[in-house]
Amino acid sequence: MTPETSASVHSLLRFGYGTNGLADLRLDDALALLADLGYDGVGLTLDHMHLDPLAPGLAARTRRVAHRLDTLGLGVTVETGARYVLDPRRKHGPSLLDPDPDDRARRAGLLVSAVRVAADLGAHAVHCFSGIIPAGTDEDTAWKRLAESLAPVLDAATTAGVPLAVEPEPGHLLATLADFHRLRRTLGDPENLGLTLDIGHCQCLEPLPPADCVRAAAPWLRHVQVEDMRRGVHEHLPFGDGEIDFPPVLEALAATGYQGLTVVELPRHSHAGPHFAERSLPFLRRAAAAAPRTNRSGEPSATH
Repeated sequence: MTPETSASVHSLLRFGYGTNGLADLRLDDALALLADLGYDGVGLTLDHMHLDPLAPGLAARTRRVAHRLDTLGLGVTVETGARYVLDPRRKHGPSLLDPDPDDRARRAGLLVSAVRVAADLGAHAVHCFSGIIPAGTDEDTAWKRLAESLAPVLDAATTAGVPLAVEPEPGHLLATLADFHRLRRTLGDPENLGLTLDIGHCQCLEPLPPADCVRAAAPWLRHVQVEDMRRGVHEHLPFGDGEIDFPPVLEALAATGYQGLTVVELPRHSHAGPHFAERSLPFLRRAAAAAPRTNRSGEPSATH
């Protein structure tokens, strides 16, 4: 970035908060809260307490949410990590890797519905993940199921013009950036297959530091989630409770030219969601203001 194009890293980034961290609020109240706090958008998890993807009248309910988002001036990405939306007994079940093809089809069907919702909301991406390898399933079979299950979802996303953003998730089949590239190559590098990068997950298990992960992921980056985390421990933490140095991460993100939302992901702190939503945005803004500016070559700017 040159001095003329980098008034501040803060001005180049758009921050949101995930509704999975506001599960005790009605959706209208959650959206109003985020707008009042100054967020640019929301990561909307399709779930029973908010925009239920399985209840009747989804299209009409989606139109109402779209109007509400427009009224409040909030951008949106659609997230699909609801714990029990398809199965009240199995967290994140069924997955795209399940042995039963009908179960895999149920998950793929949910993702296709999410694509339609995203298109109707004007969302910048639809997020998803692979799921864990089922007991008794070998890794090669799991990868084959994942690729086959995602095919109709990618077709729907291409038709709708909405990027599908797959998230590497610790403990899942697709857990790392390297795994994302394996999937991308398997599918023939489809244009509409992008990446959700969770900054905490980078700290947790990637070999590269989080800022380097951002730079490495830049060509495929379609959605970003952010929280604090410690090395080797997959626990989403409020900012300041983990080990991540955020100014370099946010500088790297701004330098990529990423245009989507950077969404705070604190689902296990939903019991105090309004409190953490209020705390998180000032932290991110301070971190962005402290980020070193760089020129186009990635070297520190002489003006800073």
